[in-house]
Amino acid sequence: MTIDRRTLIAGSLAALPAARALAASGPSETIALWPGEAPGLTNRALAEVVTERSEDPRVPNRAITGTRRPRIEVFRPAKPNGAAMLVIPGGGYSRIVLDREGYELAPWLAERGITAFVLFYRLPAEGWRDPANTPLADAQRAMRLIRARAKEYGIDPQRVGVMGFSAGGHLCADLATRHGRQVYAPADAADRLSARPAIAAPIYPVVSMEPDIAHPGSRTNLIGTDATATMMAEHSPDRQVTKDTPPLFIVHSHDDTVVPVANAIGLHAAARAGGVPCEMHLFEKGGHGYAWGARTAGLPAHLWPELFHLWAKTHRFV
Repeated sequence: MTIDRRTLIAGSLAALPAARALAASGPSETIALWPGEAPGLTNRALAEVVTERSEDPRVPNRAITGTRRPRIEVFRPAKPNGAAMLVIPGGGYSRIVLDREGYELAPWLAERGITAFVLFYRLPAEGWRDPANTPLADAQRAMRLIRARAKEYGIDPQRVGVMGFSAGGHLCADLATRHGRQVYAPADAADRLSARPAIAAPIYPVVSMEPDIAHPGSRTNLIGTDATATMMAEHSPDRQVTKDTPPLFIVHSHDDTVVPVANAIGLHAAARAGGVPCEMHLFEKGGHGYAWGARTAGLPAHLWPELFHLWAKTHRFV
């Protein structure tokens, strides 16, 4: 199968109106991750706050803090193909950037038959025991719940992947490399299921916790300012790659001034050294936080979702 740039652009533009229509309608339902209160809460005053940061009312750009009720929101495709993706927005582990990196990509996936689940995860610095593993606990639990409800959504439990952006890309890579690490006490029968993603797509990801290339805000919020070498290694996905890490699809841009491109390069090198199938696209321009939309219109980086979709086909995911 030969796909040229013109075909990719046509496909991307053709899908835009449908994706916008789906985004306007929002998710079809919400699934709470935990029965009752999420485990490990120490800040009883914690309350969710939604801040609208957009200056254009037609283009929402909400940021969420105080996630006390972690959950996944479901975007169902009209014609499900059996694949599902857990979508993890970024925000430096200090907030969740809902629209650009969640509600924008989920409809794009649904338009292609992939059931999308947007993750609202707990933020580590907001008052939780074992803060550095709290986001991973939510990601593991979300994967298991998706598999537990696979029949209800017409999903093949062997075709559940994960995609994350920036700090959400770190959580995506953390799940890909530490999916088998026990970071919470089992809550119900769903926790007997695997949390391993079939594929993982970290997009302009935070990866390393080493001070010279780490994103400072994400690092501080996740592991603090005085983390030991052992702690840094534990929470650097490039240091945690094993033969059980799923195939990786990595995207980054050389002109990213927020998260150094060295993060993606390090993860790619670790995957290659560990024998993990991996594809990486490094774009000359794109900056940071572009997800998929007008921010990269006219640039090759705008086409990364189509490249991901083609790559997923080569792994028989879609």
